[in-house]
Amino acid sequence: MAHTESSDRGVVCRLTERYHYRHLLAVTTALIYVTVLLGVSTKATGSGLACNANWPLCDGGILDLFPASVPSFFEWFHRLVAGVTGLFILGSAIAAWRGATARKWVKYAATLGLILLPVQVALGGLTVTDFTAIILALHYWTAMSIFGSLAVATILAWKRYGTPSTVKYALGLAIVLMPVEVALSPQFVTSYTPPIQATHYGVTLLFFGALLTATLVGWGYFGTRVRYALALGLVLIPVQVLFDRFLLTHYSPLMHEAHYAATLLLFATVVASAIWFYRAPVQSTAPA
Repeated sequence: MAHTESSDRGVVCRLTERYHYRHLLAVTTALIYVTVLLGVSTKATGSGLACNANWPLCDGGILDLFPASVPSFFEWFHRLVAGVTGLFILGSAIAAWRGATARKWVKYAATLGLILLPVQVALGGLTVTDFTAIILALHYWTAMSIFGSLAVATILAWKRYGTPSTVKYALGLAIVLMPVEVALSPQFVTSYTPPIQATHYGVTLLFFGALLTATLVGWGYFGTRVRYALALGLVLIPVQVLFDRFLLTHYSPLMHEAHYAATLLLFATVVASAIWFYRAPVQSTAPA
C-alpha cells in the first residue's frame, strides 16, 4: 500500500514538475471564467429551462442525453463545459496536496474551490428543477466564490514572478476596466440585452482579477494605506455587483443612490491606491 501511494505521488510530482502546477491553476481559472459567462448567457437568454426542466439529462437524442434545439444546445453545452471545469478544479486541489510544491495558502484556496464545487453542482440542478430567485442568487454567488478562490490560488502560485511593474500594470488595467464595467451596468444601460450582460460580467471579473493581482502581488511593496485601500476595493466589488443585480429586478431610488456611492468609493480607492503606489518608494525588493 505504501509503495502504491509513493508511486502515485511520484507520478503526480513528475507531471506537475513537467507542466508546472501554476499553469494548471491558470487554465482552471480561465475555464471557470468561461463557465461563469456561459452560465450568465444561459440565464439571460432563458436557455436554462430549454431541456424540458430535465437535469442532468436534456430533451433529445439517445435517452434524452442530447439537445433537441438551439436553446437546449446552449444549456447542454454550458453543462458540458461546467463538467470539464469541475474535473480541472478537482485536479488542481489534488495536485496541490499530493504532487505540487504549493504554498499552504495556495492549497487552502484550491481546496475551498473543491469544497464549493458539489454545492455549485447541486444548485445548478436546482436552477433547472426549482427556478426561483434565491436558488439563482445562490448559484451565482457560489460560482463567484469558486472563481475567487481559484484566482487567489493562481495569483499566489505565480507571485514569485511578480515585480513592481506587474503591480503597476495590474492597477493600470483596473483603472481602465472600471469605467467600462460601470458603463455596462444596468444603471446606465437602458437595454440590458444578453450580449451586454455577458460582456458586463466578463469585464467585472477581469476588473476583480486585476485588482486582486495588484493586491496579492504587491502586498510586500505597499505601504499600510495602499493595503487598506485595495482591501476596501476588493470588498466593494461584490457590493457593487449585488446592487447591479438588485437594480436589474427591483429598482428603487435608494438602491440607485447606494449603487452610485459604492461605485464612486470604489473608483476613488483604486485611483488613490495607484497614485500612492506610483509616488511612494518601493517598500521591499521582493514580495512577502
